[in-house]
Amino acid sequence: MDADVVDVWKFTNILKKLKNCKGNGTSMISLILSPKDQIGGANRMLNDEFGTAAKIKSTVNRLSVLGAITSVQQKLKCYKNVPPNGLAVFCGTTITEDGKERKVNTVVEPIRPINTSLYLCDNKFHTEALDNLLKDDQTFGIIVMDGHGALFGTLQGNTKEVLTSYGVDLPRKHSRGGQSAMRFARIRSEKRHNYVRKVAETATKLFINNEKPNVSGLILAGNADFKTELSQSDLFDPRLQAKIVKVVDVSYGGENGFNQAIELAAESLQNVKFIQEKKLIGRYFEEISKDTGKYCFGVEDTLRALELGSVENLICWENLEIQRYVMKNHTNGEEKVLHLTPEQEKDKTHFIDKESKVELKTEDKQPLLEWLANNYKSFGTTLEIISDKSQEGSQFVKGFGGIGGLLRYKVDFQSMQCDDLDTNEVFNLDDY
Repeated sequence: MDADVVDVWKFTNILKKLKNCKGNGTSMISLILSPKDQIGGANRMLNDEFGTAAKIKSTVNRLSVLGAITSVQQKLKCYKNVPPNGLAVFCGTTITEDGKERKVNTVVEPIRPINTSLYLCDNKFHTEALDNLLKDDQTFGIIVMDGHGALFGTLQGNTKEVLTSYGVDLPRKHSRGGQSAMRFARIRSEKRHNYVRKVAETATKLFINNEKPNVSGLILAGNADFKTELSQSDLFDPRLQAKIVKVVDVSYGGENGFNQAIELAAESLQNVKFIQEKKLIGRYFEEISKDTGKYCFGVEDTLRALELGSVENLICWENLEIQRYVMKNHTNGEEKVLHLTPEQEKDKTHFIDKESKVELKTEDKQPLLEWLANNYKSFGTTLEIISDKSQEGSQFVKGFGGIGGLLRYKVDFQSMQCDDLDTNEVFNLDDY
């Protein structure tokens, strides 16, 4: 999986939180700007809305709406222009589960260009336009090559784009005899080889960014054996070879072949993410079955391995429910970190330090996966966020707690002493 998967998860997580926000009255503002919109135009519209809102009869509702509009205006001051993918601002006063009011001021930059412009004042945030960006978040690369030329394109959802194309003049086979036959065959072979080399180099330029593939999968198409030759060639970047999901025969070259390749590979494209997850978890289970020691599972061992810098691939379930607590002893300034499941959280509202007998205060609380998504790069690892839709994914979640990793080298966790991750040093005050 590429790094974009983490960005998509972050985007999804923000939208999920916004959807859960509910308010009293119509004082929750949703503002969405497309890349074509102007910050100045949005500010003029907000000024008009401010004047209209000032006439609301209900004092509470009027003040809430005016406050939300002001918050949106303050957020827009941070931008001279609308970002390339657009901009979404959500501001308003929400009601928490325990009936308390909480102000929300959230700015979201979409993961892909958005064509919608929106301004709504309601008792909830409207994220429908942003939800649509998640329906087809994967990009696939398509290479169509035959004896007449090559075409390179991408497919994302129902949006297809031709990146580049060029023709080629290859000598054909002929029946000339004599000493020239071998020379003609050699020239033909060299030109075919140079053609494959050029296609391979172009593919690397178009589909590799920052040393990583920028596509989720790759389709090779054509009406001759060039596509097969390319897929097996040493000239073709191994990182792209690993992304090949389908090799298809098409009747045409160029854009007609491009469209036909999309139709023939449709079923394979739908299952790419599913297959990638199965391969990743399959590799993880293989390390376990071989007892190589180059794997970890569970919160404590995985975090210990991260601290060592030994985790090559950090694997987390997309709905991991573990919460990360940062607890502070205000007498000596020491901090302790706890990781609790929902069941463990129920009765643990107060904590004391085992040694000092001082009650610890919660400094910070957030989902562990959210913390990992923001900090995984500092550990030199790659974060892989998986679902439980495959048999392998379900087994990983149920049997291994939904968190683990593939290691660069063997780690002996049993002999490790890691006091800063030892949750036994903190006890529930009621049980002490």
